[in-house]
Amino acid sequence: MRRVRAIAAKELLHILRDPRSLAVAVLMPVIMVLLYGAVIDMEMHDLPVAVLDQDHSDHSRELVRAMGSGGFIVETARLENAAQVEPGFRRGLFLAALVIPRGFAATVAGGEPATVQVLVDGSDAATAALAANYLQAVVQRQARALAAAAPAATLPFTVRPRVWFNPELRSAHFVVPGLVALVLMMICAILTSIAITREKETGTLEQILTTPIRPAQVIVGKVLPYIGLAAVDAAMILGIGRFAFRVPMNGSWFALAGYCLLFIVIALGVGLLISAKARSLRVAMMAAVTATMLPTMMLSGFMFPVASMPAPLQVLCRLLPATHFLVVLRGIMLRGVNWYPLETAILVTQAVVLLGLAIRSFRLRLE
Repeated sequence: MRRVRAIAAKELLHILRDPRSLAVAVLMPVIMVLLYGAVIDMEMHDLPVAVLDQDHSDHSRELVRAMGSGGFIVETARLENAAQVEPGFRRGLFLAALVIPRGFAATVAGGEPATVQVLVDGSDAATAALAANYLQAVVQRQARALAAAAPAATLPFTVRPRVWFNPELRSAHFVVPGLVALVLMMICAILTSIAITREKETGTLEQILTTPIRPAQVIVGKVLPYIGLAAVDAAMILGIGRFAFRVPMNGSWFALAGYCLLFIVIALGVGLLISAKARSLRVAMMAAVTATMLPTMMLSGFMFPVASMPAPLQVLCRLLPATHFLVVLRGIMLRGVNWYPLETAILVTQAVVLLGLAIRSFRLRLE
């Protein structure tokens, strides 16, 4: 332990005397959480919609008024005929169009179902689906209001959905836990890959060869300061998410801290493996960013659900530590479930394998 403490103290001095490493370790996580948490918003706001009212009745005007009352939809154009819809889509003036046919009020007054057409620009599939859902919800809500006012136009049943764990459907509650995994994996891998590669370039690694210290002691001594630094980063990210974005914490902080520590060890193991293979600082940094940021963002379930991916790609997703860590994070913070046996076994196995490979690679490097 005396040798390990000496290596850890030496590495801590390197960190404190290098303002660039401190900036990467402290400022980058804060900036990423604030930026991504504010920018990545999966909610729909101010959806531009055009209206083609061919009925010009009180019922049609009430439907248009109800459409814009929720704040999600904004009427940006009033069309005169159906031929103006396609040019408006092509010019990007609006994303959807609501068409109210002639005789809409008479049909409703007669107790018969009236048809309202919703036209959506499908060039952006995700936005098109959201726009169609919002407009259908508005039309159905107005239909229920008319059914309540007119007994002849009653509906056979109504649907009252209820969302658990995130009733307001706020994107930050989904994004911030993912940012914890993304930032920890990227920052830890970059810092540890730089730690050993920098000593290779400066020649100080050869000085360690003249000492009786073992490779495992070098690895543990270099990892300890970065575990503490990553723990500080995790605390800052979770604090920003809790107080800046109002992300709930329904589970145990102790369970969350334990899983974060386990994931930090995995991320540091990835960085150590990269540093053992890389011969220059630039190659190590590029490899760390490529191996951590893109897979964690695209394949872990951070942005896209794993279940919607092709089966061969899902197998690759299950091999990523961030995939299982995200399940645990969102489960603890949103659902209040503190124990995940399967994910825990997978993460522990990955931590042991990665650290073992890192120590073995470093030993071969010394030889």
